[in-house]
Amino acid sequence: MATHVKPKLKEVSHESSLCRQDLDGLSPVPFKKNTLRSYESVITPFCRDHGNLELEELTVDIVQAFLESITNGRKPQTRKIRFAHLTSFFNFIHNNLSPDFHNPCNSPMLRKLFRPKITTNWNIIEKDAVDEIIFRSAKIRNRLILELMARGGMRIGEVLKLTPSDLQDRKLTLREPKSGREHEVVFIPQKVADRLREYAAKRCQTSEDRIFPISYETARMMVAKAGKMVGAPLRPHDLRRYAATFASRSGVPIEIVSKVILRHSNLSTTQRYLGKITDTEAMKWIENLYG
Repeated sequence: MATHVKPKLKEVSHESSLCRQDLDGLSPVPFKKNTLRSYESVITPFCRDHGNLELEELTVDIVQAFLESITNGRKPQTRKIRFAHLTSFFNFIHNNLSPDFHNPCNSPMLRKLFRPKITTNWNIIEKDAVDEIIFRSAKIRNRLILELMARGGMRIGEVLKLTPSDLQDRKLTLREPKSGREHEVVFIPQKVADRLREYAAKRCQTSEDRIFPISYETARMMVAKAGKMVGAPLRPHDLRRYAATFASRSGVPIEIVSKVILRHSNLSTTQRYLGKITDTEAMKWIENLYG
């Protein structure tokens, strides 16, 4: 009588890697590089630590201890994403490799710990404050960085990667963007484009030199310091949210805000960016429309 050999985690992990390679070749839409890296940042250490265990030996306690070790001190959203990655990995094992395997992430306790309801209300800075922050920035470098985020809706990481070869008048090309696409395009006002081109011509020796060769931490501290000038706590992403909210409040169609300014893949993501509408603002818009 043949003996049924129970698979170990490292064996099914190897099988899942092969299946992913097959899917990469067959899928008409390739997997995003950032998505693959994000999954691997969870699955690789889990298999390294527990690869010698048989599937039936994986318990809720083991999974909880691992997730706590990689998400301790992280934001709730990060904990939720890491939990989702591990859940998907276990679901893949169950659906494709071992139907008898029970996903430990289906535990109500783990779901409560790592999938809390997250309600985020962004405080959107006012236009007058943003204008003052930009105009009071003495260094042209700092002013340009602030304007690219507040006027172009750019992420700070995208700004810091810019090179002269990415500039085409009012259009900027982003290489290897966060979305995983080959490239994306950002549109900026003419005055900002002119200042950016002049600054790059003076600062860069070649077309591939970074226009702003500073670290993320330096940029973050610069933005925080700029906010203090007007008494407003400020982070880089606040300016990107401001760009979207100001455009929306100015009557720009939500599709343009989403696809052009923020470059989101769906409208639901954009709607989470937009600031909360106050009663006063709502009455003002209704009066403008029908008054």
